[in-house]
Amino acid sequence: MAAAALAVGLTACSPGGSGGPAAGEDARQPVVGDDAGNNAVVPSAAPDEGSTAPQQDGQAVGDPLCGASDLTLAFGEADSAAGSTYQPLIFTNVSPHNCVLHGFPGVSYVGGEDGHQIGEAAFRDGKKGEEINLASGDKASAIIKFARVENFDPAQCQAEPAKGLRVYPPQETASLFIPFDQERNGCAGEGVPSHQLTVQTIQPGVAG
Repeated sequence: MAAAALAVGLTACSPGGSGGPAAGEDARQPVVGDDAGNNAVVPSAAPDEGSTAPQQDGQAVGDPLCGASDLTLAFGEADSAAGSTYQPLIFTNVSPHNCVLHGFPGVSYVGGEDGHQIGEAAFRDGKKGEEINLASGDKASAIIKFARVENFDPAQCQAEPAKGLRVYPPQETASLFIPFDQERNGCAGEGVPSHQLTVQTIQPGVAG
C-alpha cells in the first residue's frame, strides 16, 4: 500500500519513471511499483514550480533528443569515499529509434507521499560533454555524488528521508523518478547546505 500511495503522490506532483522493467512489460507505459521493491516506470508531467530542469539549449541536428518517455533509469554500483557516495545513474534508450543525450541531467531529492523536492537540485560539476547518440537498447550514465548529510551542521540541515530522485534528461521538461533501494536522507528547510547532491555530465556507456 505504501508504494502505491507514493506513486499516486508523485503523479500528482511531478511523476516520473525509473529502473529496469520486468520481462514482457512495455518500458514506455506507466507501471506502478509494488511492495516488493520493484522499480516503477512512470513518465512525468511538467516540472513542479521551484524544481530545476535543464535549460533549452536548442534542438540537436539529426536524431532527436532523448525525451523522458524514451528512457528508463537504473543505479549502477556505488562507491564511498571521504564522507560521500558516488553512484552512476544509468539511462537506457527503450524507444525503437535513435536519440541523443547531451549535457547534464537535472537531479533532485524527492520525499513524502506527494513527491515534493527536498533541498536544492544537484550542482553540476565539470564541463558539458559531447553529444551521445543512443541506438535502441544503448546505455549512457552520469555520476551522482551523494554527500552524507549527517555530517552537516544540524542547524543548517533538517534531515528528511528521501524516497528517490527526480531526474530531468538534458533539455527536457518532463521528468523521471527512480526510487532508492536503501534509506537516504536529504537536507530540507532554509539554510540548507549547498552541494548535498552533485552531478557530472552524461557519458557513453556505464561509468565506473
